[in-house]
Amino acid sequence: MRVGLEERDAALLNGGPLTASSIWTRSYMRALLAGDLACAMIACEAVMGFRLWLGAFIPWSELLFGFGLGLVWPGAMALAGVYREKSHGEGSEEFRAVFEGGVGLTAAVAIGAYATQTMIARSYVMAMLPLATALTLVFRYRMRKRLHRRRAQGEYLRRVVAVGHRTAVLDLVMQFRRQPYHGMRVVAACLPPGQFPGNGLDIDGVPVYGDFADVATVADKVSADAVAVLACPELDGAALRRLAWSIESKGTELFVAPALMDVAGPRTSIRPVAGMPLLHVEHPEFDGTRQVVKSLFDRLVATAALTVLALPMLVIAALVRTTSTGPALFKQTRVGRDGRGFQVYKFRTMVKDAEKLKTELLVDNEFDGVLFKMRNDPRITRVGAFLRRYSLDELPQLLNVLRGEMSLVGPRPPLPEEVAQYGTDVRRRLVVKPGMTGLWQVSGRSDLSWEESVRLDLRYVENWSLILDLQILWKTWSAVTKGGGAY
Repeated sequence: MRVGLEERDAALLNGGPLTASSIWTRSYMRALLAGDLACAMIACEAVMGFRLWLGAFIPWSELLFGFGLGLVWPGAMALAGVYREKSHGEGSEEFRAVFEGGVGLTAAVAIGAYATQTMIARSYVMAMLPLATALTLVFRYRMRKRLHRRRAQGEYLRRVVAVGHRTAVLDLVMQFRRQPYHGMRVVAACLPPGQFPGNGLDIDGVPVYGDFADVATVADKVSADAVAVLACPELDGAALRRLAWSIESKGTELFVAPALMDVAGPRTSIRPVAGMPLLHVEHPEFDGTRQVVKSLFDRLVATAALTVLALPMLVIAALVRTTSTGPALFKQTRVGRDGRGFQVYKFRTMVKDAEKLKTELLVDNEFDGVLFKMRNDPRITRVGAFLRRYSLDELPQLLNVLRGEMSLVGPRPPLPEEVAQYGTDVRRRLVVKPGMTGLWQVSGRSDLSWEESVRLDLRYVENWSLILDLQILWKTWSAVTKGGGAY
């Protein structure tokens, strides 16, 4: 990457080292700032133009005030934290900050006008600022998708040194490779003392350059943007404090993974006890008001979806019946919440008596766990392959949701023979209703390994919320239309 004088001067003025990450971050920040300003100005011009079209008279003072609000808009966004580097590419946090900034400026204008008895056009509060918020959300969404595409191509990635045991480092390397949109790439690793035999060792292509005593030197050697410390007993509080001191002069960030890897932020909080900062972890809520709200939401959405999709589902049923022998619907026993069995409904995508033919194909199983999957399963019909690719075969499961046996979002509904092979940890996924979609659906579908599927299901169980359900439903549309990982 070619570095211009402007970027070099900016880095020096900010007192930080000039790195590829800092250059693209500042460039991306300028693009966000310009886009946010443009969104506010477009909203202002749109509202003014609409008022003129209606024949309203707009004095110069109102015009100047409107454009002044547009100029203030990026400042309101900055106060809400939308320009913080950690929110780049993270949809929920970034969108929430934009919404809070828009609401905050709207409230400030309304309260300020009331407190000072200043007459301002109601169109600013009722139309311009809400429109600016909506336009900024759309702009941020497009920028986020563009950033994800660049990261998938290996650009705009932050260089990370992973510190921990070999297994934990390998898991982090694979996770960052599988989900590059997070913007992290492990470029070096440091293992515990005694586990570093010397140069030449690597972890799935990531070189190991030393042990825990060499972290600061390794980070400087590979020009790392961050150091990720994974859960390990060798690094206690004093060691972490010394590590933070050793890398702070270079501006290298420090990330520390807690022992509870799949517990999300809303369930955790830092509480000082006897002068020590302790991590408090709340238990997930599987009953009570939140579950009632989730169940009500599921059934209302299922009812609406069945009403809208009734005719397309009849067409699909007719295609299944006319292109192969057998019924249109396929019923199968699955295991639901608390281990209770139920009949799941799907459009039939295989030939008749496909379950009897499964035993002959077990030797060709391409999955690495208790599931049976084949990319080119000979039992799947031509229409069935299309239905599976776009998950149309699962639409009848809306009936299961309506009956309360399934949820719109949750773990994948397992077969009884799969549950029979579950260990203690895996059975944790049975404490909630299975779902039509879930983290496994939006993270790779059938391309995921058994361990990764389980990990995603357990992460959902530990951190479920209605907001998370809405995010997964939104991402499901993108995953289904692309058709990847479905077979």
